[in-house]
Amino acid sequence: MSIRDELLDELLKEYKNPEDLFGKDGIFKELKKRLLEKAMDPKITHHLGYEKHSPSGKNTGNSRKGKSSKIIKSDSGEIPIEVPRDQNGSFEPRIVKKNQTRVDSFDEKIISMYARGMTTRDIQAHLEVLYGVEVSPDLISPTPSKSASNCCELQLSGQLSSSSHTPSSSQPSSQTSPIPSSLKSS
Repeated sequence: MSIRDELLDELLKEYKNPEDLFGKDGIFKELKKRLLEKAMDPKITHHLGYEKHSPSGKNTGNSRKGKSSKIIKSDSGEIPIEVPRDQNGSFEPRIVKKNQTRVDSFDEKIISMYARGMTTRDIQAHLEVLYGVEVSPDLISPTPSKSASNCCELQLSGQLSSSSHTPSSSQPSSQTSPIPSSLKSS
């Protein structure tokens, strides 16, 4: 798929500096928001089996029921989006699933940081500085099976050097493990 130059010109007409593109309220963040929302519109139409405002949708037992607000954490920071809903609650968008709070391989980035020996506190600070996202330790802690297997895969594939996940003797012992104790095998 190619993007027309006219579209790019329109998007960049108010561009003055890199902050306009990559900043907290830059065009990349707005574009990601709009693309996510736009991608869900035809999906609910397909799910319900009729176009918005179509008379064929009357008395079908399920219909559109507005939108709900949701905040997604991504590499662009927090993105507030509007997710379409249906009356029966059976619509499940594939691009942003129910209860999903992260996109853009956020999970893989967090797992990679664990595998490199970063503590939960280090990861929190890193996400705040790089992406402007404040996250709780519970959000950072990945699912046990996923993180343990991914950490092992990264270490076995040679993507991590042996020194990159060696605990530092200057840190307290509770903060030195790259994998939370709840994820360690017994």
